[in-house]
Amino acid sequence: MLVNESHVDVQTNVDGKETSMRIFAFHPTISQYPNARFPGIVLFSEIYQVTGPVARFARQIAGHGYIVAAPSSYHDFIGPEALPYDVPGTDKGNELKITKTLQSYDADSRKAVDYLLSLPTCNGRIGTTGMCLGGHLALRATLDPRISAGVSYFATDVHSRTLGPYTAADTSVQGPENSTHTIDRLGEIKGEVAMIFGIKDTHVPDEGRDLIRQKLRSSGTAFSFYEFAWAQHAFIRDELSKGRYDPAITKICFEVLVELFNRVLKTDLGPKDATPEKVEHFC
Repeated sequence: MLVNESHVDVQTNVDGKETSMRIFAFHPTISQYPNARFPGIVLFSEIYQVTGPVARFARQIAGHGYIVAAPSSYHDFIGPEALPYDVPGTDKGNELKITKTLQSYDADSRKAVDYLLSLPTCNGRIGTTGMCLGGHLALRATLDPRISAGVSYFATDVHSRTLGPYTAADTSVQGPENSTHTIDRLGEIKGEVAMIFGIKDTHVPDEGRDLIRQKLRSSGTAFSFYEFAWAQHAFIRDELSKGRYDPAITKICFEVLVELFNRVLKTDLGPKDATPEKVEHFC
């Protein structure tokens, strides 16, 4: 499919602060079918906002028949322009990701979903994906019951509960009872998620991945969990990845994304039968 690209600026209001958030849109088109309708995907970026690699990833997804909306995460502080893949850009991105509140991240996610659902060309089914910071935000976004599927690439700060500023009201250090952190709210997810990691990812070490998997399993979430032996952090970034880009594994992971999105967002599954499935044990 061909892809049309545009952007829209939407107003957000968190804690009484009103800002404009740019959403970059990537819309599939089919010749002679002007009324074709597609599922929507919210694509969350790395700490650098919507860079060239993120936009190329969006085009790939859109070309498979999905309307992709990529919000600029740091609109609270800066414009929609991407931060450079250099030391100052990395430092700024890491600073802003923990300055921005979880409430603001959640508001952005809802706004992006609202935008997709407002389009006459959206069929009403929504998924989410993202890498690094965006992998965390993609998982967190699935707490919204309007989102049916999520694919998270090397989601950072989930296991450590370090996204957003720490406040005295946040009790996650002592226990998860009143925590607002993602890992303590996985039981709220209604859809299906796929988690993708590299075993050599220094940002999400073995014990962090094990914790995420255990929390997903104990919460009853429908999930798949993929770990690739030779993959490092940011292995799907096809530009300035510091030698970590792996095209072969990236291709496999994209097939995981397409399978989940096609099955959940393009197929009318009807109402879910809540009866526990009995799986026979045989050779």
